[in-house]
Amino acid sequence: MENSYEIIKENNHTLIKVLVEKLDTTISPAFKSELVMIAGNGEKNMIIDLSNTFYCDSSGLSSILVANRLCRNAKGTFILTGLQNAVERLISISQLDTVLTITNTVDQAIRKINPESN
Repeated sequence: MENSYEIIKENNHTLIKVLVEKLDTTISPAFKSELVMIAGNGEKNMIIDLSNTFYCDSSGLSSILVANRLCRNAKGTFILTGLQNAVERLISISQLDTVLTITNTVDQAIRKINPESN
């Protein structure tokens, strides 16, 4: 389970790169705990990069939604980026594309959080 994700703390956001191909019940509980901890440490802007992830199940979606809610409650920004086709389809089918902020690249996500850095 080691190295399922990489956490990069920046000045005003935290980038979480998921390094596994499947965001499912094998890593989701630990991943969700990690996201809760990041938010608990005062981070209100999170970017989750799923460019390495080709499959996501309901537990993976649940951890994403928890992070989204924590950021929203903290008046911050939560952005999902790098969606592969299957994951994008799942998010569309679940109609979460209307709830979540999604960008194609990490750079676009960072620009959304720091509009002044354009």
